[in-house]
Amino acid sequence: MWSIYKVLVFALVSASSFTPVYVLDFCQTTDPDCHSHDSTASNTQQSQHTFKSRWNMSAANLIQDLDQFTVSCKKLMDAFPIDEVDGNFVRTVKNCIFSKSIPTPLKGPLKLAAVSKDVIEGILDLDTAVTQSDDFLHYASGGRLLPGSIPLAHRYGGHQFGYWAGQLGDGRAHSLGQYINRKGEIWELQLKGSGKTPYSRSGDGRAVIRSSVREFLCSEAMHSLGVPTSRAASLIVSEEPVFRDQFYNGNVKTERGAVVLRLAKSWFRIGSLEVLSQSGEIDLLRKLLNFVIDEHFPSINSNDPDKYLVLYTTVVNETALLIAQWMSVGFTHGVCNTDNFSLLSITIDYGPFGFMESYDPNFIPNTSDDEGRYSIGAQANVGLFNLEKLLWALSPVLSNKQQREAKIILKGYVDIYQKRIHQIFKAKLGLLDEEEDDGYLIAFLLKMMEDTQSDFTMTFRQLSEASAEQLHNRDFTKMWALEELSSHKHFSDWLNMYLLRLSRQPNDNDADRQDRMKTVNPRYVLRNWMAEAAIRKTEMNDFSEVEQLHRVLSFPFITQETAEEAGYAARPPLWAKRLKVSCSS
Repeated sequence: MWSIYKVLVFALVSASSFTPVYVLDFCQTTDPDCHSHDSTASNTQQSQHTFKSRWNMSAANLIQDLDQFTVSCKKLMDAFPIDEVDGNFVRTVKNCIFSKSIPTPLKGPLKLAAVSKDVIEGILDLDTAVTQSDDFLHYASGGRLLPGSIPLAHRYGGHQFGYWAGQLGDGRAHSLGQYINRKGEIWELQLKGSGKTPYSRSGDGRAVIRSSVREFLCSEAMHSLGVPTSRAASLIVSEEPVFRDQFYNGNVKTERGAVVLRLAKSWFRIGSLEVLSQSGEIDLLRKLLNFVIDEHFPSINSNDPDKYLVLYTTVVNETALLIAQWMSVGFTHGVCNTDNFSLLSITIDYGPFGFMESYDPNFIPNTSDDEGRYSIGAQANVGLFNLEKLLWALSPVLSNKQQREAKIILKGYVDIYQKRIHQIFKAKLGLLDEEEDDGYLIAFLLKMMEDTQSDFTMTFRQLSEASAEQLHNRDFTKMWALEELSSHKHFSDWLNMYLLRLSRQPNDNDADRQDRMKTVNPRYVLRNWMAEAAIRKTEMNDFSEVEQLHRVLSFPFITQETAEEAGYAARPPLWAKRLKVSCSS
């Protein structure tokens, strides 16, 4: 007989092996956008109209001449020693945070494949008309430097697939400088795919079209889903040949190079601290920590003797919250190395990611991940591993007492994660207040979804769209995901429990429940087959699919006619199952 008890494992599948010990201050709201600092998440409840007009700027208020757009590297260069050696040749770098590194221009002709109006206007204060100029093509691809720019490549290390990999660093990225926008926000602009740096190792410093399309689309899609993330301003493609062995099987192919102009409040990551601690550069470690606290954690008192411990507490909290948000939309990063984990707990470095389709805790988007280390169900465990490495990196600047306290703090990570997952999935089911069996109800559903291979995104979305009458009558016409789920032999048992639970919610009507659920259950996510369709067209200089996906994914909670016609909420096509994504890009 199918074990009902077994489903309890699946409610918190990522944290099932943890033993909770200590709980930190925790965000109690049921809003999945809850994030305590520097969140780049969008308000997912905005309508399409308010989303477009939220900046409330006329073209006259925006910068219309790129020569007037100025960035600065002064704050970073004044704060830290710079690599004394010049040149982009590969080398071991010591006693610095950055190396000066000039981008290598893409070989033309260049084409603007995509642009985010939200980023261009809302963050960079630019009139989108400037993106149609030749100047923009050159500035945004590394062929020309923005006024004030002194390009820098960041030195960092990292644990990759569980093992210390030594010096890594920006091997194909150049930070152009910081921009302070009219809202007083500081954003660091970076080119990805812009050529060799001292940290390129055996690489050519380039990125290809397929990975660049995916990064542009996913970073913007994640923002619209309400997940803290880096942003993407533009995607420029070229005719420059780039050689890649996509699946590491000896089959080298010629692809075309591309550059993404991306931005974040900061690109510092756990590996930024690890490399300094590993190299014994403790004074520089303190300098970097002080800078990060002063610039990005204003709630931490810079004179507090426990400031590094408070910083660690914050990162533990927010890493747990971030991964819970990933899980809530079925996002799997694919390469959760410590060099890919932001100190600001935003999603960075989009590579072989994937949005889970059929619910499967063992879903692995990255074909290079033979052992499934970075499967979707392992992400919370990996977060714990990475935070352990962060604690190790901080140990030289923590007293023995602070190190003991930090270990207790780390043990609280699982409770933070579990509570947030519980909150989010309750919201996804439209549940209010708290009842003893809510966790069981969630676990029961996930186990049925796993058994029936039900689509993760559309099962929750169609539960949002189905009226109470439709659920009572099991009328799932045109609701393909619920139809598949309803084939489970225990579906009726679960449905009766769910409807009974909803009936006990005072002052809650069915329409309110549906509206509430639709704000947390997207109808559209960037499925791999959708990205692949856009990539194939882009490689032939047809950018229409990229533009359409970008437009649709900017409003993932709103049903859109164009998206429905394209099948973005339909059953994935059969050819989608044959798609593979690797670390090669």
